[in-house]
Amino acid sequence: MAGNVYLVGMMGAGKTTLGRALAQHTGREFVDTDRLLVERTGVPVATIFEIEGEEGFRKREAALIAEIAQRSGCIVATGGGAVLAADNRRLMRESGTVVYLRARLENLWERTRHDGTRPLLATADPRATLATLLEKRDPLYREAAHLVVDTASQAAATLVNRVAAALHGHETHRESP
Repeated sequence: MAGNVYLVGMMGAGKTTLGRALAQHTGREFVDTDRLLVERTGVPVATIFEIEGEEGFRKREAALIAEIAQRSGCIVATGGGAVLAADNRRLMRESGTVVYLRARLENLWERTRHDGTRPLLATADPRATLATLLEKRDPLYREAAHLVVDTASQAAATLVNRVAAALHGHETHRESP
């Protein structure tokens, strides 16, 4: 696999869990953009949102994606909103393979509803907010993606094998004359 592998999708789609397992499976370095931002700033994502707003967070995220795009061989779990910026979508596509981990609203809600660390879901109706975000972002995930993998409620090991096979097939297809 040439370049990086970028995992995109909604919060709760399994980007971090799958990314970690896929990196172990392939022997590649794992990078989680949200975690790296937390390490570099020394504060949780929610605090960045609180102090700088979503715009400030997105600027930091874009700078980090541009930095990672200069590297190669990483499995990258992006933040759910990384695709909002056209430059991020372009950089990811140009510097690697983008995999959209698609999940149904019901699965996303089940995985995120008890997680108090998600600033975008700190609303009066977090499920409705999640539905709105999914509706807005799905076309951007599809635009960015080279591959789309449905996560449903499969075991991580099954998903790792499916994604690894899809990446191998994509790479083989790109190398064919």
